[in-house]
Amino acid sequence: MENSTPPFYFNLTMFVNLGHYRFVAFAFCILLYSFIVSANLLMILVISQYKILHTPMYIFIALLSVNSLYGSTGFFPRFLMDLLSDTHLISHPACLTQIYVIYSYASNELTILSIMAHDRYIAVCHPLHYHRKMTLKTVILLSTSAWIFPAVSITALVSLSAKLPLCGNEIQRVFCTNWNVYQLSCINTALNNILGMLLTIVTVFLPFFHVLFTYLRILLVCWKNSAKFRSKVLQSCLPHIVSFVIYSITGFCDIALNRTNLEETNPILAIILSLEFVVIPPVLNPLVYGLKLPEIRRHIFGLLLYFKTR
Repeated sequence: MENSTPPFYFNLTMFVNLGHYRFVAFAFCILLYSFIVSANLLMILVISQYKILHTPMYIFIALLSVNSLYGSTGFFPRFLMDLLSDTHLISHPACLTQIYVIYSYASNELTILSIMAHDRYIAVCHPLHYHRKMTLKTVILLSTSAWIFPAVSITALVSLSAKLPLCGNEIQRVFCTNWNVYQLSCINTALNNILGMLLTIVTVFLPFFHVLFTYLRILLVCWKNSAKFRSKVLQSCLPHIVSFVIYSITGFCDIALNRTNLEETNPILAIILSLEFVVIPPVLNPLVYGLKLPEIRRHIFGLLLYFKTR
């Protein structure tokens, strides 16, 4: 029974493969984290500062930036400390907390992208009813739902992991994941896997297919209209499509990595693939929306010029 009690510390073994590269990685990652915080704070500041941007589309973009700050702040400080440390132990409660933060960030990203797709669908397919359907009350309800459903689902998922008796403490990643904790279990986790799959369907697959279905309907409407209409829709929807594609690719890489034997994988490649979904969307989202949407771009340059002249 002593071997089946949860270990007080987990050992994140993938850090040992970095060697002297960890100092280079530390310098690069601290610059990356600084950019993520600065760029996303700037997006939130610009959208909150200018009343003309207080519309559903821009409010949802601000939500993406808030989620980027949440996910990156829940990941980077611990990761940066581990890069410089000779030991890479994380306590059982801290590991579960890290799983909750990273998984809820990932789920939030997808649910926010889903409600953004819904907003674009109404704007393109029902423009005359847009202001009636996308009221402030509706925006608040959608925004709240985009955070609450993942929070409840991930809490249930982490609670299941917390109760597992564990027969090991080595996690072959640079951060804790639910799948790795399941692999350390001393008992059969079939029930946990089934419940985990149901929760994944609710927080991942339903929002994912909702976005695909929504854009299929937008595509059909564009097909029946003029080239000018299609160009206008593309300008409005392209940043969201880019965000969705990037997130889908990075999320798929992480899922594929969980099913791969990491001992047979190049360690540097494995680390890069495991970090993509917590690094690339928070970096690219403010660039995509800030540079592609004229209203945001104009007000960003205006705000930066204001601070420069003070």
